[in-house]
Amino acid sequence: MKILVAMSGGVDSTVTAYKLKNAGHEIIGCYMKLHGKPNYHEENIKKVEKVAKFLDIPYHILDLQEDFKDKVYMPFVNTYKEGKTPNPCALCNRFIKLGKLLDFAKSLGCEKLATGHYARLEEGCIKTAFDESKDQSYFLASADKEALKYLIFPLGEMKKEDVKKFALGIEVLKSFATQKESSEICFVEDTYVQVLEQFMDTKIPGKVLDSKGNVVGKHEGYMHYTIGKRRGFEVKGAHEPHFVLKINPKENQIIVGKKEELKTSEFNLKNINLFIEAKELDCEVKIRYRSKSTPCKVIIDEGKGAKITLNEPVYGLASGQMAVFYDRDRVIASGFIE
Repeated sequence: MKILVAMSGGVDSTVTAYKLKNAGHEIIGCYMKLHGKPNYHEENIKKVEKVAKFLDIPYHILDLQEDFKDKVYMPFVNTYKEGKTPNPCALCNRFIKLGKLLDFAKSLGCEKLATGHYARLEEGCIKTAFDESKDQSYFLASADKEALKYLIFPLGEMKKEDVKKFALGIEVLKSFATQKESSEICFVEDTYVQVLEQFMDTKIPGKVLDSKGNVVGKHEGYMHYTIGKRRGFEVKGAHEPHFVLKINPKENQIIVGKKEELKTSEFNLKNINLFIEAKELDCEVKIRYRSKSTPCKVIIDEGKGAKITLNEPVYGLASGQMAVFYDRDRVIASGFIE
């Protein structure tokens, strides 16, 4: 089978390419240039070249910087500007890795696209990875349903520690097993605020309000805060921890309260992405990547939004984040929290 492998220069994509080549497939590597972070691509491309030479496979460098800026980078900036919390990895998977890269794979006559994601595919559905601590089904849940038939995730049945051990056992790949893991958001060096500072003034002091509308303190600019944050602002006379409950970007205000006020039992979803035919779902939902699944009921409206009612409340629901719905270990839908 002719397969395009997304190669980043990391251990996961390297082992993915190695395993598929050894299984007898015709492999083509592809490195994606997604952003212009200094000295980022040069080092990675050297690693990809090393692997391609070792495996004796051709590779391409695909410049997707304009697409990435349009579909991922600027939506990231604008979502924070709106006082919401973006999910750039979900957008990147849908539009870039499983969108533009898949189109490129097809243009080369490849039957499949393989990535180093930790997830499984079964009967056209995404399922959680064998290694629960590295499971990336949440970030893949934004994928177009039609794209799934072309995908392969060779690491879905492996544990991360075994992937590293595998690489350590091959002389040329040893250095890949010991290198530092890449950050979750590839274009963020230290903090997301540094990215925002390139487009706007983030240091505009504003008022901190309680949930009744009383001014209780000051903050250093609303873009420094996300829902649930408990530090970096002033609350006069507070004897208990206070958390960000809401952000009002137009007035440069943050609304804070005690932990109990972060509780939510229902919310609305926009742009629901369904992997099964349904108008109602009884399932479980994750409201962020590392959150526990919560049982819920989903009522889907004709405009492809949805109302979610939770069986038990969650804390710190953030507008702009992705909610992912599971039937046990199978992803059945996703969407963005309003």
